[in-house]
Amino acid sequence: MAAGLTAGAGAAFVASLRRELHHWRGDRWELALVTLMPLLAMALMMALFSGSVLRQVPVALVDLDGSADSRALARAIDASPGVALARQPASLQQAQAQLRALEVFAIVLVPRDMSRRALRGEAAPVYAFYNATYMATGQSAARDIAEAVGAYNARMLKERIGLQAGPARLRAAPVTVQATVLYNPARSYELFLLPLIFPAVLSLLAALAAGGAFGRERRDGLLAPWLGRRPWAAIAGKLAAYVALFSLYGALGVLYVAYVRGDGVAGSLWLLLLAQPLFYLACCCFALLFIALARDMCTGLSLVGLSIGTALAFSGATFPVIEAPLFTRVWNALLPLTAYVQVQMQQLFMGAAWTVSLRPLGVLLLMAVVAGGTGSLLLARAARGAPRPLPA
Repeated sequence: MAAGLTAGAGAAFVASLRRELHHWRGDRWELALVTLMPLLAMALMMALFSGSVLRQVPVALVDLDGSADSRALARAIDASPGVALARQPASLQQAQAQLRALEVFAIVLVPRDMSRRALRGEAAPVYAFYNATYMATGQSAARDIAEAVGAYNARMLKERIGLQAGPARLRAAPVTVQATVLYNPARSYELFLLPLIFPAVLSLLAALAAGGAFGRERRDGLLAPWLGRRPWAAIAGKLAAYVALFSLYGALGVLYVAYVRGDGVAGSLWLLLLAQPLFYLACCCFALLFIALARDMCTGLSLVGLSIGTALAFSGATFPVIEAPLFTRVWNALLPLTAYVQVQMQQLFMGAAWTVSLRPLGVLLLMAVVAGGTGSLLLARAARGAPRPLPA
C-alpha cells in the first residue's frame, strides 16, 4: 500500500512538472520570464559594475596657506588613484557652490599657517568635507583623501620637521589606530554589490514566475483538475521547475563572482551550492502562500513584489538593522534573502566554518516548510471549494 502511495505521488509530481514545462513551450512570455529575463538582468549587472573600484572621484581643494608644503599636499592628493583634483577655488564658499552643483563630491580645506604650525610642532589640521547624500562616492573620496594626507604627513614629519627640529625631538603619537580592511581589501563595490543584487533580482523573478504559475491555475479555474488526488505532489512538481532553473542561475552568479571577478571561495563551495535551492524554494513558497491567501492573482503578485522585491533594502547588508525599529527587525528576520546573504558572506568571503552556516540554512528550510505547507493547505482547500470548469 505504501509503495502504491509513493508511486502515485511520484506520478503526480512528474505529471505536474511536465505540465509546467509544456506550458512554457506554449507561452513565449512566461518562457522569456524564466530564461531570457534572468540572464539579461545578470549580464546587465555584470556590465554595470565591471569597474570594480571607484577611481578619479572629482574633489576641490581650497588652499588658504599658499605655501610650498600646501602645494605639495595638493599634488599628493591628486596623485591618489581614487580622487582627482578637479577644482581649486579661492574660497570655501566657492567650493561649496561647486559641491552643490555636483561638480565635486568632496572638499579639502588647507587652513592658513598650516605649514608654519606644522614646522613648529603644533597641530595643523587639514579639513575634508564630503557629500553624504552620495554616500558611497563621498565616503570613498574621504577615505582616499585621508590616506593621501596621512602619507604626506609621514613624509613631511621625516623630511622637513625632523631636519628642522632634530630627530631627537620627534615623538610618535602615544595612541594610534591601525585599521585593516578584511574580506574586501580593494574596497571593490563590484564584490560588494553583485553578490547582493544577483540573488535579490533572481529571487524576485523566481517568486513572480512561480506566483504567476499558481495564480494562473486559480484564475483559469483549473486548481481541482491540476491538483487531483495528490495535491502535495502536484504543487511540488510545479515548484521543482522554478527552483531548479533559478538555482542554476544562482550558482552561475556565485561562480562568476568567486572565480571570474574574485579570488575564489574562501569557505565551502558545496554549502553555497546547497543554499541555492533552499533559498529559491523559500522564495517560491512565499509566492505560493501569497497566491493562496489572496483572492485574485494581481493581489498575490503585488504581495510578492512588496515582500521579495524589498528584500535587498531590509536584508541588513546594504542598510543596517541594528537598533532599527521593531518592524524593520521583524521584517528583516522574515525575509529569505537575509538568511541567504549570511550564508553567502560567511562562505564566499569570510571562510567561516561550515557549522556556522547551518543556522541560516535551517532558517531557509523552515521558511520553505512553513510558507509552502500553509500555502499548499490553503490552495488545496480552495480547489475543493472551486467550481470545475465547464467542458468546451
